[in-house]
Amino acid sequence: MGVQLPEVERVVGWPELASIARQAEAVGFDSVWVGDHYLYRDDGRPERGPWEAWTTLAGLAAATERVMLGPLVACIGFHAPAVLAKTATTVDEISRGRLTFGVGAGWNRAEFDAFGIPYDRRASRFEEAFGVIGRLLAGERVTFEGDFVTVRDAVLLPVPARRVPLMVGSTGERVLRAALPHADAWNTWFDAYGNAPDGFETLNAWVSGVAAGVGRDPDEVERSACVLVAIEGGRGERPSDPAAPHVSGSPAEIAAHLRALAHAGADEAIIVADPITEDSIVWLGGVLAALDA
Repeated sequence: MGVQLPEVERVVGWPELASIARQAEAVGFDSVWVGDHYLYRDDGRPERGPWEAWTTLAGLAAATERVMLGPLVACIGFHAPAVLAKTATTVDEISRGRLTFGVGAGWNRAEFDAFGIPYDRRASRFEEAFGVIGRLLAGERVTFEGDFVTVRDAVLLPVPARRVPLMVGSTGERVLRAALPHADAWNTWFDAYGNAPDGFETLNAWVSGVAAGVGRDPDEVERSACVLVAIEGGRGERPSDPAAPHVSGSPAEIAAHLRALAHAGADEAIIVADPITEDSIVWLGGVLAALDA
């Protein structure tokens, strides 16, 4: 069971981020995740942005002891792919082997435009970049020249202690067809499946079909689902979406929802809590206890 740290619900400084992560570790969460975005604007809400994800993950790697860590998910277009692979293996080293390297193609055009990052042909860019990243993580020395990516005799040194596991976060077929032959896991955001077990079951079956279509045994790919959960007494920091309503209720009721999601095929649930505070993490500890009961 994982939890996402605050992103742009409000301005949260490093001391609170580290404290929430340590509290998540203390109550029994298995993983802690950080969104990878630069800027939100033009959506009818005030302009806002989170801290840079990889710097934050490096800090969390040093500030925690047990929980797995990862970007949810890293936009592959924000960095040169070989540099991104180097960054990921460095964070994995700092964490002593606790990183899951989540990747996606990105979607929020406002931040691409604001930071001068190309937005066009994102699936094509993902295909080339993911290929380079996967080969580098596998220990290869890589030379490649494509339409968007060029590397010449790139290699990761010092040699990473392990191959960092890759997770793809996407519902785009081209992105999935590029990633699923090599990815260890697939993740989906709650709005892609309506935040409901039956919706996840349908989407999950489709992903299995894509995996099989590219020659990958679907059972080899773990399934991860983000779940939007309203915490009792919460402030409503995340706007309600009728197409993907919050899961709410007592810890036992939320635990029952998570069991149904597991029955629908989810190997992992990542809680997106509304609100996300230390108190929320303590309250969610009751959900974890109900799951273990």
